[in-house]
Amino acid sequence: MSEPRPSITLNAFLMGTGHHEASWRLPDADPRVSRDVTYFQELARTAERGKLDSVFFADSPSLMTDPARRPSETLEPRLLLSAMAVATERIGLVATSSTTYEDPYNLARGFASLDAISNGRAAWNVVTSADLKAGANFGYTTAPTHAERYERAEEFLEVVLALWDSWAVDAVIADKTAGVWADPARVRSIDHAGDRFDVAGPLTVGRSQQGRPVIVQAGSSGPGIALAAKYAEAVFTATPTIEEGRDFYRRLKDATVAAGRSRDHIRILPGLVPILGSTEAEARDLERQLDDLVVLDHPLRQLAADVGIPVDQLDLDRPLPRDIRSADEIEGNKARYELTVAMARRDDLTVRQLLLRLGSGRGHRAFVGTPEQVADTIEEWVTSGAADGFNIMPAVLPSGLELFVEQVVPILQDRGLFRREYAGTTLREHYGLPVPGTEGGLPQTG
Repeated sequence: MSEPRPSITLNAFLMGTGHHEASWRLPDADPRVSRDVTYFQELARTAERGKLDSVFFADSPSLMTDPARRPSETLEPRLLLSAMAVATERIGLVATSSTTYEDPYNLARGFASLDAISNGRAAWNVVTSADLKAGANFGYTTAPTHAERYERAEEFLEVVLALWDSWAVDAVIADKTAGVWADPARVRSIDHAGDRFDVAGPLTVGRSQQGRPVIVQAGSSGPGIALAAKYAEAVFTATPTIEEGRDFYRRLKDATVAAGRSRDHIRILPGLVPILGSTEAEARDLERQLDDLVVLDHPLRQLAADVGIPVDQLDLDRPLPRDIRSADEIEGNKARYELTVAMARRDDLTVRQLLLRLGSGRGHRAFVGTPEQVADTIEEWVTSGAADGFNIMPAVLPSGLELFVEQVVPILQDRGLFRREYAGTTLREHYGLPVPGTEGGLPQTG
């Protein structure tokens, strides 16, 4: 069932009008597309036309930005991906859901349903939310600590995996003559009794063509790496320089081996924000056009809150002050905070420059140039041990994805670095991953 592993894995990270925060203000942008299902179906078809491995939605159970700042509506991602599943045939479908504020049984059932609807193309991006605004929607008055979130996440994952494995591969017999649809011995309860969850099982949905949904993870802190090494089959990360990419790649691959897994069974995909033009000058013009449309008051207030100082103490034309909070005080996205501060210090950025850098990709690697130059960057990272591929984050949608598919993908194909056709039908086949519960695959839980 498994195809030879492609040299490069490419995922399309979809976000409204694009990842640049001012993309919605471009003359051709439609600022109301965030609730347009046909728009996202067409994006998925575009990615599938380019033979990309998967599309992905980030998510939070609260508004992810000030509604004055940029389009902030987000449809429930599993429902949206179900609509995209029926409009496509091969592209993988990845959605974010949080272990902090979700229920493991409902989450397991939702993703198993998406996996069945898509014929084995679903993946769950595991996040450990710390946003107190999200917690307030579930009755929480304080946010869990960083350690508490990851402790809960580990038990949560164990429950979800056990539920997905509560149906054996050969459980369904469908014997009309004997009048037996499934072997009861092959559909079992999980009877999980833990510190945080008590779940009997079994799940109401059996196995798909790929066995169970792929596990994706996005944390890059120490606990995040430990969790990914044990469970993740793909990791979305932010590593803005190739040196940081190589370091993260080595640490996570080594940790995966130390956890008793094959280093080939986890795909590391840094974010890449391409701003493309037929010439460098054309690409720079688009970058300037986008940056000129950023309303700096919005990200300035967010940065002030992140670093823990009054907004009036941030001078747009001076570097970040030295007396900002340390990463040890952060209970939220600690790794992203460290990345932001390190980038500001390393590149000696003014606050204005930092805000514009963050506006294009929130700390992910932004690249401005021609399709050939973007392809060169992708090849260098993959061949030098900094990535297994990339989480492509078009600055502007739909045009940025269309340009990537029409102009960058053919270059990678001509270099023998990316598939010309899908060899399989499931996301596990695209990623080159084993099927749980089959010979040579991952063991079942429980």
